[in-house]
Amino acid sequence: MSGVVAGATVSGKDRCERFSRWSEPNRMPTALVIAAHPDDGEFGCAGYAAQLANRGWDVYFLVVTNGAKGTEDRSMTRERLIALRREEQREACRRLGAKEAFFLEREDGELVYDRSLLEEVVRYIRRLRPDTVLTHDPTDIIIRDSFINHPDHRATGTAALDAVYPTARDHLNFPHHVEEGLEPHKVREVLLWNTNHPNFDVDIGELVDLKIHALSAHVSQFGKQDDFAAFSRERWKNEDGRYLERFRRIEMGF
Repeated sequence: MSGVVAGATVSGKDRCERFSRWSEPNRMPTALVIAAHPDDGEFGCAGYAAQLANRGWDVYFLVVTNGAKGTEDRSMTRERLIALRREEQREACRRLGAKEAFFLEREDGELVYDRSLLEEVVRYIRRLRPDTVLTHDPTDIIIRDSFINHPDHRATGTAALDAVYPTARDHLNFPHHVEEGLEPHKVREVLLWNTNHPNFDVDIGELVDLKIHALSAHVSQFGKQDDFAAFSRERWKNEDGRYLERFRRIEMGF
């Protein structure tokens, strides 16, 4: 493939072959999913993440908040919910073939984009050195005229984009990282989910059941929804009956 056009659909094999040239010598390509809450990454890109893992990519998840507000159960304590959601995220990652999940433990529903959040995200980008970063599109508050983009999603997406460019790239941003052995890093590609401006589709037909299986690890969120699997399948089916994850793709030129 020489380029990507609006509505283009690719497989994990195509992309692994295309982007292997980006990676540092003797290292497999790496993808980093940066999500506001436990389960956000699975909703946004689990099918594609599983494709990459199946092709030998190292896939990591970075979850920014602790998920402490995500329940309607009045008997659920905050501490128990945080612990449950952390373990549910780890189990979802195991099901997808991701190598590891990391947690910043910021307070759910109260995320503020500031310099300290940016530093934490930059630290993980410099540590894991991803070729591709996948995260929330922070651009719009209303998405497809169907739902409101959660403020934590917008803060996470903004921090992730600013970390990718220019902050993680330039050594004078957080220079103490270099002293700790964390060198600057240039991310090659960004994929944004839940976007009003998709220009890149990934066919996940062979992995839609695995995506649902990963989401079902979040028992505290979906365990009581009997129709969850059917709802999920319809969510990612397009007019032609294909299962797609749709992204806004930015290839970083510098």
